[in-house]
Amino acid sequence: MQYSSLTNIVIFNNCNITVMELNGRDFILRELNLADAPTLQLHANNPNISRFLFNRFPLPYTLEDAEYFINSKVGQDPITCFAIAINEDVIGIISLEFRIDVYTKAPLLGYWVSERYWGKGIITEAVKLITDYAFKHLDIISIRAVVFDNNPVSMRVLEKAGYLKEGILKNNIFKNGEILDEHIYGIVKKI
Repeated sequence: MQYSSLTNIVIFNNCNITVMELNGRDFILRELNLADAPTLQLHANNPNISRFLFNRFPLPYTLEDAEYFINSKVGQDPITCFAIAINEDVIGIISLEFRIDVYTKAPLLGYWVSERYWGKGIITEAVKLITDYAFKHLDIISIRAVVFDNNPVSMRVLEKAGYLKEGILKNNIFKNGEILDEHIYGIVKKI
């Protein structure tokens, strides 16, 4: 999938400021800013979202959590964490987490979208956008994603975006008192 626009240029105080945006059909992927904290908190504060994410994703998700997260991502170069936004409202996050050691060229993909927008194809399109962006603009060779056993919808998202299931780590996750399998998905850069 090709996105319609990678970068928009904005002129401010006679200076060129580059604003990163990846445009989907009904949403954009863009950099986070502190003004996003209220809508980020509103959509993130949901047990139906946190149940599919690592424990570092807090519940309840407070305004302070949103501000802390945004502050940790502002100024990234290159940008690897994007707000999923509709009409200035942040309805989710999609990001690539770079790893160390032998994994430096194989980041982990992570994402979530507000329950209000489930089933609308937003995440599948967002995964395609960030994957295309990453392979064209970042020094990587593959992207991996992990999905908990209790989230078959996310597995289907990845499959529709071109990712392949590469394996299952049995009884590898302990989340909310439940032991789960971890499904490993990946996509390799075409050379």
